[in-house]
Amino acid sequence: MKKFIKGLALVLALVMCFALVACDNGEEQNDGENVSTLKIAIVTSPSGVDDGSFNEDNYNGIKAFVDSHKGATVTPVNEPTGDAAASVQAVRDIVADYDVIVVPGFQFAGIGVIAQENPDKKFILVDSFPSNADGSETLELDNVYAMQFAEQESGFFAGISAAMETKTGKVASVHGIAFPSNVNYQFGFESGVYYANKNLGTKAEIVEIASHSGTDVTGANVGGNYVGDFNDQATGKVIGNELIAEGCDIIFVAAGNSGNGVFTAAKEAGNVKVIGCDVDQYNDGVNGDSNIILTSVLKNMAINVERQLNAIQDGTFKGGNNTLYADTDSTGYVSADGRHQLSAETLTALEDAYAKVKAGEIVPAANFNDVTPESFQ
Repeated sequence: MKKFIKGLALVLALVMCFALVACDNGEEQNDGENVSTLKIAIVTSPSGVDDGSFNEDNYNGIKAFVDSHKGATVTPVNEPTGDAAASVQAVRDIVADYDVIVVPGFQFAGIGVIAQENPDKKFILVDSFPSNADGSETLELDNVYAMQFAEQESGFFAGISAAMETKTGKVASVHGIAFPSNVNYQFGFESGVYYANKNLGTKAEIVEIASHSGTDVTGANVGGNYVGDFNDQATGKVIGNELIAEGCDIIFVAAGNSGNGVFTAAKEAGNVKVIGCDVDQYNDGVNGDSNIILTSVLKNMAINVERQLNAIQDGTFKGGNNTLYADTDSTGYVSADGRHQLSAETLTALEDAYAKVKAGEIVPAANFNDVTPESFQ
């Protein structure tokens, strides 16, 4: 009997050890469910988590984690101005209340100081790397996973699509603010159009309206068509109508909620297609019994946000500054049946271009990579 009791005690001790290990790994199991106590906030500006594009894709990554982890919660917080100082202050106001804060947008770069002051908190920063208070120094911090994307790759696919599918021979892109991510999209788009003209037999012209040209973060004029805001549908529609009046029949839109104004202009015109951005926007293109979306190009933020939340949960999180490319499935375009209106010829050209981009054989122009769109002519 004593041997039996000792054996039982040993078994119970081992069970307790395994249970402690499971808890130490941060992943409790409850009847087969993943359990998490993470309190997550997402701070957005200015268009909120239901913009149908950039912010919403980040939010969807958090929701995917919350849906698969019982007990985890997410709270959306919106800073409506988009001002960098106000955006950082919005994070400071809530940092004490959450375990993880997700901040999508270049305007949140200044959270580096907050992260240094709160080493026990985790931050996921999208579209920028953290900086010091005045933005003069880039920081790399153990508690901040910062991700930038090679938007120029996705923009490149948009440019090829537009050049190959235009009927009028005139195409354009519309953007929100000339943050590096938007300029990357613009330069990538221009690179794709020039590449198609040189290599694929197209003769597309890129239309830019001088009064809407953008100024990047260095003060340089980058051209393009910029709304100057990510939450101004009225101006987006004005620019869309101006481009349509110039003869553009395909417009690439990377402008957040402002882009919905361009969508409206295209729907009213009836003979114009739009290329969506960041996420699959096919549902947003419904226009009666037709659809204005030619395709959408992707910046796969949701999957990368979810990956980092999983890493925080299982204890493998590692802070750092990372630029994500096609080789991690972080850029691309929509080719699924029923979600685009591309010709078979264009799909073949895109597949070939994607392979070359993924392999590094094609490097589209970006805001700061010393490649220019004109180099593809």
